[in-house]
Amino acid sequence: MIEKVYSISTGDDQTVERVVMDENVNYIHMVFKKDGGLPGHMSNSTLYMTVVRGRLSIGLDDQEIHDYPAGTLLKIPVDIKMNVRNTHDEVLELIVVKAPAPGK
Repeated sequence: MIEKVYSISTGDDQTVERVVMDENVNYIHMVFKKDGGLPGHMSNSTLYMTVVRGRLSIGLDDQEIHDYPAGTLLKIPVDIKMNVRNTHDEVLELIVVKAPAPGK
């Protein structure tokens, strides 16, 4: 086989899956129930965040929190303080792509 095949979860259970973490790209799949999310942190690479389902509530640096619906793609620069949350009843599913991979 030429291709390499990866799988991601398809359920509603809260998860952060580091699907691809290589020298080219980091590809991370996340699912959060209401009030779930990530601890506040700084972006360590330019990242592209796709809202697959649900609504993302995100605060960046000193901006107020903004909500983004499914079908939204955000580009977030490196060295930005991020607060990623699901403040809504529906399950939030995200795909995060870091390119280039941090440290490259």
